[in-house]
Amino acid sequence: MAIENTERKNIVLHLLALASRLEGEGQYNLAKLARATADSFLRRAAYSLTIPSNKDELVADLEQTVDALSSFDVDENLLVALKRGAAAMAQGRLPLIRETPHPYVCRACGHLALGEPPEKCPMCGAWASTYQRFLPVYWLDAFEPLAALEKLRQTPLEVAALLQGLSEDAMNQPASDGGWAIRNIVSHLRDAQGVISFRVDLFLQNEHPILESKAVFAWATNENERPPLTREILETYKASRAEMLSKLDKIPLAYWWRTGEHEEFGAVTLRQQVSYFAAHEITHLPQIALLRRG
Repeated sequence: MAIENTERKNIVLHLLALASRLEGEGQYNLAKLARATADSFLRRAAYSLTIPSNKDELVADLEQTVDALSSFDVDENLLVALKRGAAAMAQGRLPLIRETPHPYVCRACGHLALGEPPEKCPMCGAWASTYQRFLPVYWLDAFEPLAALEKLRQTPLEVAALLQGLSEDAMNQPASDGGWAIRNIVSHLRDAQGVISFRVDLFLQNEHPILESKAVFAWATNENERPPLTREILETYKASRAEMLSKLDKIPLAYWWRTGEHEEFGAVTLRQQVSYFAAHEITHLPQIALLRRG
């Protein structure tokens, strides 16, 4: 097993080095295949690892990981940011952008910088513009405006189809691992829709709105002021979505690139916010489908 793991590590490193060399020769299509293969190997290996889901255990795991990283050649600013993030999580809140800035990685040599890349890479001399920025989630750039609008129209219809024929008792049945029931997921979608609807109004009414960080996932099991039936929650979700879409359909194209300041993510555009929510809610469809089968 140790030999196999060493071989996998070596082939991943070789694939990444090969991709860089292929790019230097202008062989971009070959380079993309090499990088994708390396990423696939890493994700498959990570997928098999067991990471705790309990908050306290997860914080402890993160703190232990930071300690392990400190023995490597890792930027001290990164370690500080990870520690701040762990402390925020332990306090029951989301770390803000000022505590955990966006990381930038030199595409040539792997040098990592927080906040902004240096004018020139201190390791290989590459220009700042060649650094790759890592956003919190890919959802921020998942869809262009028209594609995001289409997803926002379709997802409530797909949710309604998945709920068809289910009793209220079935929709209130928790997952086998104690996780969310279908009712909780629908509530979460409605809550998220309320947040994005409010933010859309802020973008349309202000040149540079301030967007508060919201732990929407934490509201899913809160039954305060919830309609008694899950399908009633679904209807409020659909109605709010339709009202928001009617506004977005009418705005000038330039409005999609209006910028706001997000407490958690930093500078974001209206397009990124709409893309985020459109992509995010799609991830809950398989979750509903699995619970339906169960």
